[in-house]
Amino acid sequence: MKISIERGTLLRAVGQAQSVVERRNTIPILANVLIEAEGDTVSFRATDLDIEVIYRVPAQVLRAGATTVGAVTFHEIVRKLPDGALVELTDDGASGRLTVQAGRSHFQLATLPKEDFPVMASSEYSCNFSAPAPLLRRLFDKSKFAISNEETRYYLNGVYMHVTDAEDGKVLRCVATDGHRLARIDAELPKGAGDMPGVIVPKKTVGELRKLLEDDEAKIAVSVSETKVRFATPEITLTSKVIDGTFPDYSRVIPTGNTRRLEVDAAEFAQAVDRVATVSSERSRAVKMQLDEDRLILSVNAPDSGAAEEELAVAYGDEKLEIGFNAKYLLEIASQVDRENAVFLFNSAGDPTLMREGNDTSAVYVVMPMRV
Repeated sequence: MKISIERGTLLRAVGQAQSVVERRNTIPILANVLIEAEGDTVSFRATDLDIEVIYRVPAQVLRAGATTVGAVTFHEIVRKLPDGALVELTDDGASGRLTVQAGRSHFQLATLPKEDFPVMASSEYSCNFSAPAPLLRRLFDKSKFAISNEETRYYLNGVYMHVTDAEDGKVLRCVATDGHRLARIDAELPKGAGDMPGVIVPKKTVGELRKLLEDDEAKIAVSVSETKVRFATPEITLTSKVIDGTFPDYSRVIPTGNTRRLEVDAAEFAQAVDRVATVSSERSRAVKMQLDEDRLILSVNAPDSGAAEEELAVAYGDEKLEIGFNAKYLLEIASQVDRENAVFLFNSAGDPTLMREGNDTSAVYVVMPMRV
């Protein structure tokens, strides 16, 4: 194999591939990226056996072939090469070395046979559709903060993507929860997605997927089966196993009878919460919200370090209410709001609180209160 490729293009491809590679693994080949050159395209493939990413880029292929090389070291070398350099990769197969040359820099890297590289078995996908990148980006970006990290509740370690009925017909919905907060985001159902099986997309996959969704103009080809999900653009294909478990019935925890309505400027609210929470070093620091006619007092009382209080002008016309929340949860939910105003709907100090953006019901958040 012998190829010539521009450094920026190579860096983007190797960077995308190596981020899938697990730093700690016991199978040496999984630390490698598979480089395949044919025609005028080079593809870089990496896997951790649960996720596989393939990144295809144009290159001058002087001699077709394939080899595997340590992903992290290779990425570091390419990253440190001068901007705009032309990089030549040569592998003769016999020496077990890949030569990387750019200008006066010359490296030789150990390779492993391409035959040892595990390729994810292709699945029969029962549902195929395409969706605009901004639609998928919104679904996953707004829900991923609520993914659980508790390994014992593995079925919550991802985003549940499924088709369901909403007020205006069927929608594509993403839901994530960790038992303390929940995010439920709806989007218009893409054509051909109606019979999609519901799948739980793992947290790591959601993180890798974000890189495919940067381009607002991109159309993402989505393929779903009971066991796998695949997201693809002409350059990148990301295939992932889905979490083998049943996502709980989330609709039971979304309150419907919350009538006390607070409307507040989302950015002002987030900044005020952040300021008052500064006095407490505890990770689960509680912020108390005291609601009265058109005013909100946020306070934190930390016996060891001090106390803080801030008042905000808000729209609130119901009876007085005192309720406490984990500051981190409030900040994360407030930061999801794209519009100016966040609307909180309360029932009592002990019941889950609902939050949405203005009158938009396509993004709904639930947060459990704390005793304060």
